[in-house]
Amino acid sequence: MDAPRIVLGVIGADCHSVGNKILDAYFTEAGFHVVNLGVMVSQDEFLDAAVESNADAILVSSLYGHGLIDCEGLRQKADERGLDRILLYVGGNLVVGKTPYDEVERKFRAMGFDRVFSPRVDLAAVAVMLRKDIEERKKG
Repeated sequence: MDAPRIVLGVIGADCHSVGNKILDAYFTEAGFHVVNLGVMVSQDEFLDAAVESNADAILVSSLYGHGLIDCEGLRQKADERGLDRILLYVGGNLVVGKTPYDEVERKFRAMGFDRVFSPRVDLAAVAVMLRKDIEERKKG
């Protein structure tokens, strides 16, 4: 069985690279095929990479608090590009201020993201969740 393919990067004008490198190393070590786009990635760059690599999931990071703005419309663009079955995960410090996490999660889920994570997520749990979500998505 081929390794699950994921595209990851830091969206928008955000240039926080340390977390991105940690995610790349972690998921690569966990057996995923990682296409890491780095920082300051546009929505179109995420989608282009997903199409080119036949990705199972896109993992979007944002730490500078403008995730709502940067991620708005990503699901719709994915659907328009024929990526309606691709998983969209997002995580980090997604909004400015001290908005309760459940409210942040609700907003991003309404925007079409399948999973939403706080900055203090357990990556082992995410890897398990991601594998399970990919398997279920492939089953139909």
